[in-house]
Amino acid sequence: MRLILSKIAAVLALGLALAAHPAVAQTPAPLTILISIDAFRADYLDRGVTPNLSALAAGGARGVMRPSFPSKTFPNHYTLVTGLYPDHHGVVANNMTDEAIPGVRFSMGNTAAVLDRRWWDGAEPIWVTAERARIITATLFWPGSEAAIHGIWPRHWAHFEQALPSNLRVDMLLALLDAPPADRPKFATLYFDIVDGAGHSYGPDSPQVNNAASTVDAAIGRLEAGLKARGIAANLIVVSDHGMAATSPARSLYMDDLLPKEAYRSLDMGPIGTIYPTPGHEAQVETALVGAHPHLQCWLKKDIPARFHYGQNPRVAPIFCLPQTGWLLTTRDFHGQEAGDHGYDNMSPEMAAIFVASGPAFRHGVVVKPFVNVDIYPLLARLIGVAPQPNDGNLANLAPALAP
Repeated sequence: MRLILSKIAAVLALGLALAAHPAVAQTPAPLTILISIDAFRADYLDRGVTPNLSALAAGGARGVMRPSFPSKTFPNHYTLVTGLYPDHHGVVANNMTDEAIPGVRFSMGNTAAVLDRRWWDGAEPIWVTAERARIITATLFWPGSEAAIHGIWPRHWAHFEQALPSNLRVDMLLALLDAPPADRPKFATLYFDIVDGAGHSYGPDSPQVNNAASTVDAAIGRLEAGLKARGIAANLIVVSDHGMAATSPARSLYMDDLLPKEAYRSLDMGPIGTIYPTPGHEAQVETALVGAHPHLQCWLKKDIPARFHYGQNPRVAPIFCLPQTGWLLTTRDFHGQEAGDHGYDNMSPEMAAIFVASGPAFRHGVVVKPFVNVDIYPLLARLIGVAPQPNDGNLANLAPALAP
């Protein structure tokens, strides 16, 4: 069944009152739920505003997880479910083009592009592998899950609706878990974006971020209570795609000071700059940009440092610029700057992401060493019971978190 938002009312009308739900028999194998809290920086867990997450961490495993580069939403969400660096799976940015898909600019707001499997077919996400193995999956929500990647959707999926409250997202998943055990999802995702929105609008140190984190934490508590009421054992893996850095107009870098507008176009600016020279201006743009500038470094794509695992994919811009963390590349006629942003060096402390895992598969009270998010995929494959596709991850990095 393809669960779309027009069916939400029917789904929630199935008598899903949380407190009144009768217990049912436990499923033979634990359900695995991957939960993303967009832009939940690793140190947010220590602010004292997320009691449910803190309890999960104390009763399971936690650690600092490094995003892949660039520390943007779509590239990292696809890395989490494929185990491949963005350069390898092909979703190299939130905004990109591809000569093999002429005339189209991929962006998060371009619904037709998001639904076009050609942007995603460079890898096989975990739900496709699971569905091939006849394991029922559900994605509420996840970048890529709205497209028929390699011709396959998750069994249950929903078109992303940003206005959908966190609690309702949880209730949508709980509704699916009211099916008979043989028909329930065995792998599911949940996605919460309000922490990211608050971080952009008000900055990572704002009370609004704390309030958003508390709201999502309450939704996770609601999920735990719903699972308990249904007698469903579950392994919960809570992650984020990246962190968030404070920004300021005082830390602006202006392209106008380096190049005339007619010499280039850009698909991304801010924490990163993806620069496409206008035909005939290639030498001018390269001379002006490539190299070190105050608070800014620009490279030809072939020269991006190897530690970023980035720059070989044809979708990467010819010239890539990376501001110092907290600085923004912009133009003097742009007036939409926010108080927080991400996309910076993935090793920057401000970009560090959360990792919390709890359930029957995990030890209690474990703190794992910092790791890169490509390692989440082989962990998911292990928990779900499928053979992983070739990937860049290493399960050994998370083995200390696993119960014998």
